[in-house]
Amino acid sequence: MRAVENKLFESVQLGELRLANRIVMAPMTRSRADANGVPGELHAAYYGQRSDAGLIVAEGTYPSEAGKGYCRTPGIVTPGQIEAWRRVTAALQPGGASRVLQLMHVGRVASRHNKAEGAETVAPSEIAAQGSLYSDSHGIVPMELPRALQAAEIVEVIEEYRNAALNARVAGFDGVELHCSSGYLPMQFLLECSNRRLDNYGGSLQRRIRFTVECLEAMAEAIGAGRVGLRICPGNPYNDMNDSYPLATYGALLAAVDPLGLAYVHVSRSPMAELDAFALARRHFGGALILNDGFDGRSAAKALDDGLGEAVSFARHFIANPDLVTRLRQQAELSEFDRTTLYTPGARGYSDYPALAAIGLQEVPS
Repeated sequence: MRAVENKLFESVQLGELRLANRIVMAPMTRSRADANGVPGELHAAYYGQRSDAGLIVAEGTYPSEAGKGYCRTPGIVTPGQIEAWRRVTAALQPGGASRVLQLMHVGRVASRHNKAEGAETVAPSEIAAQGSLYSDSHGIVPMELPRALQAAEIVEVIEEYRNAALNARVAGFDGVELHCSSGYLPMQFLLECSNRRLDNYGGSLQRRIRFTVECLEAMAEAIGAGRVGLRICPGNPYNDMNDSYPLATYGALLAAVDPLGLAYVHVSRSPMAELDAFALARRHFGGALILNDGFDGRSAAKALDDGLGEAVSFARHFIANPDLVTRLRQQAELSEFDRTTLYTPGARGYSDYPALAAIGLQEVPS
């Protein structure tokens, strides 16, 4: 089988992160942690199978008990969680992937049925997100009305992100990524639809971007800016979000974080057809970009050739293809993932997808 060589398979430096290739495994919630937010042997197997990626961004992980909103998502808070993640990062060493943990505080996208006893649902303002989510104990439940954070509490949440970054380094991760998309807490601060504050964290655009900027500053001070990334998706309506001026919102945010010297900005293609999120990010951020959403091997290589970014992340393709790097290099057929097992417990649809060696090589017709 003919192997292809292009920029996808070249090494690249993103801040302090050295990638052996430019193929990134995107963070994906898979709901396989235990009830205490502890990752297990399945996580080590799942990520270890995919460890020839240049960079693995591990799934959204809560930085505090209040930051958890979904069932069976992992945390990076307790000693047990940190030690469990250490076993996962050790499983990545043979493949050589750089390792980043995505920090995900869901804010108002939550149910008390998925939280530890006594953990609150908090957000910038007392505005509930319209929608529902799943709970193992109660089935489909509505997202709850959050309590608005007091000004002093916002400082405490930023400190939680800082501590989570430090905990991630103890657990063996090379860095962290701030999840500022999908309607979670940093995005809730960004947008007027979820932020009606009248203090220094709300009102004007410059005040609404402040929380995200200060979280990044705190994490950068703790572990080094070259080990910190930022995830965005301008115009993303997920979890009841609405941004009337995404060009202004993300232009201001990126311009504010540009001087920090972050490792990268991880930018997803905008669902708004008229908005080129990659061009927006390139225009306002001078550092490295990881491009995400809808790429295959050919389109990813072309995007790199065109200078749109420095690396490309894959989500769905990495679910069903543990040896995605090999398949892209050999132009082999890609397996399809089973949507029904995305969030179900156990190995099925998680760590049981076969590699090429198990199913035989099939070359994609030219």
